[in-house]
Amino acid sequence: MQPHNGHGADPKGPEQIDASLGYEPTDVKVTGIVVFLISMGIFVGVVGLVAYGLGKVMDAHMAKVDGPPNRWTKTVNVRELGNLPSSPALQNKMADLVQDFPTPRLQIDDGNQDLVNLHQREDLLLSNYSWVDATHTKVRIPIERAMELIAQRGLPVAPAVQRQQVMMGDSVPTVTMPLTNGFARTSYELDQEQQQAAEFK
Repeated sequence: MQPHNGHGADPKGPEQIDASLGYEPTDVKVTGIVVFLISMGIFVGVVGLVAYGLGKVMDAHMAKVDGPPNRWTKTVNVRELGNLPSSPALQNKMADLVQDFPTPRLQIDDGNQDLVNLHQREDLLLSNYSWVDATHTKVRIPIERAMELIAQRGLPVAPAVQRQQVMMGDSVPTVTMPLTNGFARTSYELDQEQQQAAEFK
């Protein structure tokens, strides 16, 4: 039993809350809320002033680097210009640019058609006669004919390369010939050839 001194609960002990009333018997302490709101307002104001000052400093630095404003750097109100008159020549030029836009162009079929066009151009060069230069002094021959000529005449023999003696523990490197010539049709091209063959039947 704690001694009762006649002055109510012990002030050093925990505060006894009477829950029988069903509501708070005292008002909410708004001091902390007011202090927080004032601190937040001061913080926002300081941050705004700092940001404004940094913007002024950066604008002054850019003006110093770019020089004073002139007629080429001033902002133009495009609404004062109005609508430009239609020009058929300009529209035709724009249509030509759209039809033959310079590379690199956006590929709409994963590049399959571009690869087909590349192989078709290569086939034309490899299978037909064509001039190499504009003066018509050199001609490009088909690859089949070039292989026949090489088989008949042979290739010039390169002089033997003088190799240094292999040091102890080293080995002479060997070159393995590739299994293919590096050229193969893509699956897209093979599908195109099968569709063309089925249409001709």
